[in-house]
Order: sequence, then C-alpha cells, then structure tokens
Amino acid sequence: MTHSAPSTPAPADLRPHLTPPARAWLDQSLAEAAQGITPTTELRLAEAARRCGPPHADTVRILILQAAHPTPADLTRVYHRGTADERRAVLHALPHLVPGPEALPLIEDALRTNDTRLLTAALGPYAARHLSAHLWRHAILKCLFTGVPVSGVAQLATRAHGDAELARMLADFAAERTAAGRPVPEDLHHVLALTDPEAVPPHPVHEDGVPHGKES
Repeated sequence: MTHSAPSTPAPADLRPHLTPPARAWLDQSLAEAAQGITPTTELRLAEAARRCGPPHADTVRILILQAAHPTPADLTRVYHRGTADERRAVLHALPHLVPGPEALPLIEDALRTNDTRLLTAALGPYAARHLSAHLWRHAILKCLFTGVPVSGVAQLATRAHGDAELARMLADFAAERTAAGRPVPEDLHHVLALTDPEAVPPHPVHEDGVPHGKES
C-alpha cells in the first residue's frame, strides 16, 4: 500500500468532516499553537487521532505544526520526542515550514529506519529539493529493498532522469537479486527506465502539482 502525504486543507475545509467536539478541539489547538511549540502543543499532536479520528489525524497534526511556525530546532525536538505518527507529521510538514536544508538530519534519520511509512514521508518534496544525490540514490534502493512503492517518491522522474550512477546501482541490485534466485521488484524496472538520458526530460513540478512553465 502506498502511504502518500496527506492533503493539507485549510482548517475551514477540514471542519465539516469533524464532529462538533472535534471542531472545538481543533480550534482550541490551533489557537494554542499560534503561541509556538510548547508542551501543550506537543500534547495536542499526541491527541490528534483520539480527538479527530484516525482518518484526519495526519492532516490535523500538520495544521497544528503550521500554526505554530516552528523553527528547525523546534521540529527536531518534536520529531525525536514523538511517536512514529508525530514524526511522520513533522516530515510531511517540512516543505511548508523550512525553506532551507536545515532539517535534513530529520530526513536522514527517517531514511535509516525500516518503518515504511516514515520512509515514504521522508521522500516527499523536502527531500526532493535538498537531499544529496548520494543519499537520494541509496534511499531509492532502500525503497526497492523494503517494498516501499516508488510512486510515493516526490520528483522521482526529475531526479532520476539521466542519472548514470543510479542506473549502475539499480543494475547491480537487479543482478544480485537474480543471482540469489530472488525476484527483481517491478519498481526497479520503472526507475531504471527513468534514468535513460535519451528519454524526454520531465517538466519540473511545483509542490502544488503544477509543472513549471505550465501554470495557467
């Protein structure tokens, strides 16, 4: 199953999907978060699933983090103190909260885990923008090794295009699997095709999904 980044609507868009008690809790949590990251804010992140229901919890956590305008240091503290769900919310929120590479240590930490949902969250737009080519290539191989669908990797086609080193690593990985009598993941063939320098380069895509040069 693909665990893609949750959509992040405005609070007004989310409220109709919540019960009245959940809406009141969300309003209070956002007002508290506007004062910055505090122990109360961290408690609200932990309560999100219980208060608003699991289907909305990821989005609620991201909204709370955005309302708090945290610094990279704040996000690092929340990430390392939090559960896997809270860590995932921090990773999903990074593109909206940290313009520079300061939060890359959080991406790198998530990529060292074997939690497939954290791996997926780590390879969102923030990693696409800031992760080094070396670490990004190894992250793609880890996706293939752990069964994380590469369809959840942000800017996959753009970053893989013409990457001869990634193509070499994929070919080596496929050869090792074949020699061991193990199947080669179908996603590997997909990524390998993307590395072809003769393929038409993809249009770089904004985080809102609109290709550069194709805005209306």
